[in-house]
Amino acid sequence: MREIIYDVAISADGFICGENADISRFPHSGAVVDSYRARLATYGTAVMGRATYEFGYQFGLPPGASPYPHMTCYVFSATLNVPDPADVIIVRDDWPVALRALREADGPPIYLCGGGMFAGWMLGQGLIDRLCLKRAPIFYGSGIRLFGNHANPVDAELLSSHLYDDGVLLQEYALPAR
Repeated sequence: MREIIYDVAISADGFICGENADISRFPHSGAVVDSYRARLATYGTAVMGRATYEFGYQFGLPPGASPYPHMTCYVFSATLNVPDPADVIIVRDDWPVALRALREADGPPIYLCGGGMFAGWMLGQGLIDRLCLKRAPIFYGSGIRLFGNHANPVDAELLSSHLYDDGVLLQEYALPAR
């Protein structure tokens, strides 16, 4: 079975972005970014929610284009409309069934790239196997939390940690199987 890995930057106070989807305070270069790009090359599939996909529009991603051309990209949304044909696959319903089918297929790990609400829903469904947190030494104070509004406790096992020279702490956690 393929792992689903939530590989995400997070502020020291638990936000994946600040107000108005602000990610400007996270590192955009250096060793932690090089490490992230190396991990991206190992993923074969990307899954994300609508807001995360549409976030790419402000950086020039055309509707329907894949933000990760080397991966098969799935956007989970009941409302997103993209031109046909599209380079992304829209999953409109039966999300748990679709995600379990992706996990059971052969291939490299699955990259959960966000967002917080979608990740929180996936956590509640027991569909995240591993967290790869790039904890930056910044405080947003508000914004989108790592798991959105998910409020149920979850135990995790720390697999590794690495402190970069810029103060970013990379932590990998295994989540319990469900």
